[in-house]
Amino acid sequence: MCRVLVLEFFIDNVNVEEFKGKRVLEVGSKYLNGSVRPFIESFLGPKEYIGVDVEPGKFVDIVIPVEKLSDYFGPESFDVVISTETIEHVRDWRTAINTMKGMLRPKGYIFITTVGRGFPYHGYPNDFWRYELDDMRKIFSDFDVLVLKRDIECGTLLKAKKPSIWKPIDLSN
Repeated sequence: MCRVLVLEFFIDNVNVEEFKGKRVLEVGSKYLNGSVRPFIESFLGPKEYIGVDVEPGKFVDIVIPVEKLSDYFGPESFDVVISTETIEHVRDWRTAINTMKGMLRPKGYIFITTVGRGFPYHGYPNDFWRYELDDMRKIFSDFDVLVLKRDIECGTLLKAKKPSIWKPIDLSN
């Protein structure tokens, strides 16, 4: 799913060199109300763009749960990981986030957009969580947070970079 403000976030906060010739993974890529994929593929020149989701659909290249990504692709196999409007739908968000972090190569970029408090329930298929700026700061305290902001539609938008030497934080609490 992709709200207009998500597209604007990407337009305003990506650089061609972050994507050109790079390997990109989108988690939760099924087309629902828009996608950043056409923008990235048309204007930023990635070498490869792979969309994964738990259901088949437009822009889904591989049907696979996020927890199985490392087994399928191997760790640190992507330069960019994108997940738009997805993690609020994942019951085990801790495993999902840690898996996405682990899929990134050192100095790779992660883009996460999700909803925060005040955003209405939208159970497709489920809707479990809301994330605030402080939540994302804590969840990504093991990354270099480059952009973190709240949009006017109660969304939380993050761009972060994996450090050269990464030690995952414990998200269990």
